[in-house]
Amino acid sequence: MEATTEKSSYYNNLEQMTVAEILQSINTEDKSVPLAVEKALPQIEALATAIAERMKKGGRLFYIGAGTSGRLGVVDASECPPTFGVPLDLVVGIIAGGDGAIRKAVEFAEDDAEQAWKDLSAYNINDKDVLVGIAASGKTPYVIGGLKNANEHNILTGCIVCNSGGPVAAIAQYPVEVVTGPEFLTGSTRMKAGTAQKLVLNMLTTSAMIQLGHVKGNRMVDMQLSNNKLIDRGTQMVMAETGLPETEAATLLKQHGSVRKAVESFNKI
Repeated sequence: MEATTEKSSYYNNLEQMTVAEILQSINTEDKSVPLAVEKALPQIEALATAIAERMKKGGRLFYIGAGTSGRLGVVDASECPPTFGVPLDLVVGIIAGGDGAIRKAVEFAEDDAEQAWKDLSAYNINDKDVLVGIAASGKTPYVIGGLKNANEHNILTGCIVCNSGGPVAAIAQYPVEVVTGPEFLTGSTRMKAGTAQKLVLNMLTTSAMIQLGHVKGNRMVDMQLSNNKLIDRGTQMVMAETGLPETEAATLLKQHGSVRKAVESFNKI
């Protein structure tokens, strides 16, 4: 059965469109993505809950994928330490073909069904951890192989796919199927499918980090203060929590190195 992400675009003669027509058409298609994600919310909730439960017990979250899917997993994983102040190895993104494939496609890397488990084994993945396979097509051999091996080692598995009824979803214990349909540019799953995957990844890690206690109210109290923008944001958070004027809040933040520690020290006074 042909994957819906591979079906012909609803639009034709793209090269004859004006720029305005191209942009309007892409935008029209993009509007359908959040609705597709909404339909998958029960599946997303089940996976997000399972991830948080494992992470509360000291487990890690791993992503595997190829091409755009792999890059999105790497991006989401790499953003967790600065956003939530967690260790670099708490959320790990692995792309078929290795880190070099983040910038340059590695031929046939996604077709190797054995390599994912080798890549995961380098991190000593174990039954405390969670593995999420990301595959727009729902049939990437690299992802299928990784999930299959993880299941055999009693590791909790989930997936994010953009077609229904594929082998990746069949193997994953917690499948998330966000059916985004044909792309504006036929088969270009970096578009709607990639957007959908990014939205789901945002949901998984943000909900997990909230449950792990890295958010207070609606603020990233454990974020890394790695540039002036974030220091200013942190200062504003301290001001809001303590009522201190800006200069004193900034000094307190500098002394303690995090919003959480600065506020806690103030509350002990």
